[in-house]
Amino acid sequence: MHDQLSNPVNNEPGTPRLHLRNGRVIDPKNGLDAVADVYIADGRIAAIGQPPAGFAADRVLDASGLIVCPGLVDLSTRLAGLESELAAAVAGGVTAVACPPDTKPPLDEPGLVERLIRRSEALGLARVFPIGALTQQLAGVKLSEMISLKQAGCLAFSQAKQPVLDTQVLLRAMQYAATFDYAVRLRPQDHYLARDGVAHDGEVASRLGLAGIPVCAETVAIATALHLARDTGVRLHLARLSSAAGVALVREARHNGLKVSCDVAIHYLHLSDRDIGFFDSQARFDPPLRSGSDRDALRAAAAEGLAAVCSDHTPVDDDGKQLPFAEALPGASSLELLLPLILKWAREMELPLLTALARVTSDPAAILGIESGSLTVGSPADVCLFDPLETWVLTPERLRSQGKNTPFMGDEMTGRVRTTLVGGRVVFEA
Repeated sequence: MHDQLSNPVNNEPGTPRLHLRNGRVIDPKNGLDAVADVYIADGRIAAIGQPPAGFAADRVLDASGLIVCPGLVDLSTRLAGLESELAAAVAGGVTAVACPPDTKPPLDEPGLVERLIRRSEALGLARVFPIGALTQQLAGVKLSEMISLKQAGCLAFSQAKQPVLDTQVLLRAMQYAATFDYAVRLRPQDHYLARDGVAHDGEVASRLGLAGIPVCAETVAIATALHLARDTGVRLHLARLSSAAGVALVREARHNGLKVSCDVAIHYLHLSDRDIGFFDSQARFDPPLRSGSDRDALRAAAAEGLAAVCSDHTPVDDDGKQLPFAEALPGASSLELLLPLILKWAREMELPLLTALARVTSDPAAILGIESGSLTVGSPADVCLFDPLETWVLTPERLRSQGKNTPFMGDEMTGRVRTTLVGGRVVFEA
């Protein structure tokens, strides 16, 4: 293999130097899939293949039989409890998370953003990248102070799950964001078409007597966003697509040259509305799990690289789930399941790991515009070492997240994280 060269190593006393030995290195951004050694110094990737001149490791990690890949980058992680959820992240091999603005209070003031970044840095676990509120208090009325929020550390702007009912406000927000080349992230769902709905508007909802959310709730919102993006030139990201029709609209828009990206949550690659079963509230999501054909279209969109994949980690406590389906809170804990579920999808789709891991490493990093997501020499040493063959059964005790609710509870998972590095520091070891 071609060895990547590096700058001279700074051998300053106390600088951690790591040698990851004999692992299968998979780096989607650089198209690398080979057994090789990885050398880390100054918290960054120093070399792959041969050690830099003068390199002496403080610690050698035997990666024989393991895959060494960039730490996973998650496009949507709700931080119910900062320490517990970031601990869950690194246990799942996730080294960077984007935090939506619907925190309490919302991320619409620079001070709140700065405090979140300081607190997360003090914990020394996964990196946190805040997404700022598009409008004040996420109320959809007045634009937020985007410049100040950007200076405080926000990477993009979003309404999270809150709608902007006034499309003129949305137009102004996109115009303003485009002026400064800020990215806007929207979760496309028409408020009125989805109002009071709790499940996909189809056979299952009809049989169970559940209020439905039609696919057009998504496509109408996507069409509106795409029209406004075309007129303003804003960089647009459509989050959490749930339907085949939605995927088709994004594919057409990209074909026509629009600067639009999208993602799908990992649950939607494996589940459909049939998994609701007999009112199983663990399968309550927003947007709802849709038909099997919608699920298959999302799987294909991720396989072709149209959509990145995120965890959409939304911890819900037992009180929020142990309710009738229509009253239960939507969402599930999924940071620690992102890797095994992406591996399962790859096996079922017969995809190479290089392709599958791109959807949760280099692709989301490119959408966020961050350095993470690759093993490029000189990049931050955010690394995941995992056993691709080890099986384990998901139990509540295995989850570090405050939320223990997931539709995959009790399932056998394949793929286990052994070690996670952030900035060249070991932050998790199994």
